[in-house]
Amino acid sequence: MTRMKSIGAAFAAVLLSSVAAHAGDVRIMWYSDGGEGEVIKDLLSRFSKANPDVNVILDEVSYDVVKEQLPVQLEAGQGPDIARVTNLKAPAQHWLDLRPYLTDAKYWEDNFGAQADWMRPDGSNAITGFMTQLTLTGGFVNKTLFEQAGVEIPGPKATWDDWAAAAKKVADSQKVFAMAIDRSGHRVSGPNISYGANYIAADGKPAPIDQGAKDFLSRFVKWNEDGTINKDVWVSAAGTTYRSAAEDFINGGLAYLYSGSWQVSGFAQKIGDNFDWVMAGSPCGSAACSGMQGGAGLVAVKYTKNPKDVAKVMDYLAGADVQKEFAERSLFIPAHKGVAAGQMDFKTDNPHVQAALKAFVEAAGQMAAPAMKLPGWKWSDAYYSAIVARISQVIAGEMKLDDAYARIDEDIKAKVAGN
Repeated sequence: MTRMKSIGAAFAAVLLSSVAAHAGDVRIMWYSDGGEGEVIKDLLSRFSKANPDVNVILDEVSYDVVKEQLPVQLEAGQGPDIARVTNLKAPAQHWLDLRPYLTDAKYWEDNFGAQADWMRPDGSNAITGFMTQLTLTGGFVNKTLFEQAGVEIPGPKATWDDWAAAAKKVADSQKVFAMAIDRSGHRVSGPNISYGANYIAADGKPAPIDQGAKDFLSRFVKWNEDGTINKDVWVSAAGTTYRSAAEDFINGGLAYLYSGSWQVSGFAQKIGDNFDWVMAGSPCGSAACSGMQGGAGLVAVKYTKNPKDVAKVMDYLAGADVQKEFAERSLFIPAHKGVAAGQMDFKTDNPHVQAALKAFVEAAGQMAAPAMKLPGWKWSDAYYSAIVARISQVIAGEMKLDDAYARIDEDIKAKVAGN
């Protein structure tokens, strides 16, 4: 019989590092932003009924386990058979090339080819997995708080300065936090690029942090210091640890959250009709009004003992019907080209969700060129990690901003030299 397991993050970290896969087992490490875990369990139960010879084990873990524990396992030549990850390119040497095992490699190229390079080694034509969804960063507004404060919501070409000023007025009136940005180097990279930042040098290696990035990061630090931004989000964790600011928004204590489209499902479930909210794209800088594209990929791990069974599971999950149902029930923007081109019937009666998904699709057209390159760039995560670690130290009062810029460059150089 197929086993479907949901286990805690701490136990998962131990289990996944110590248990070897047995013949016929396919172990999947899975994290969820919203309700997609329930959807994937349902879809996998159907696969299991049709394929009783393949024992699928779904290990549901926190995102921190994927971000911090999985890389350690991979470096040791261990890990699950399949993993849902957001750091796609840097660890690509650990992903399995599914091409020899797939039923129809051309189907994968036709429908997932646009993002295939995000998750394979440079210069390779390997098929290592697919994006479970496409995501885009953007701002969420508590419309009810703005209305209660009598503050007009800034328009589509409003700058970061405009949003900070408006959100601060709401916060002062309603006694809530004005703004928050997820504790993530990825999340502040769209704003950096909007002010002219470019992380990639002419030779393809990381460039030193430039004036564009400094123009936004200096604002970000100032807003944390003067209370415009809830500084607890960035100082309550250490190093490169990710922290979402979504709970503050869900609880109605935040006027403006800069996060991304993956939050829509969770907002639909947890906010309900407690207040009205809207997605407002990405604020403008001096160069652009850009967010960051990305998403979570489901990748095969090359240390599996069962590559044929892994490919069988991946082929099933990549099927058009399964992809369509997963996107519609999870309230995600589909990465499958054929599904995205068709009619989507998102399973929600929530008008906020329908409007938000439509707004994210429209905002995708405003992506700046440097932002488009980062998902498939080997050193993206090194850059993101250095920014979040050092800027957090500045916000906590442990380091001067100019020193942080120097340390960011040093951290990135060390990462490049070590690979």
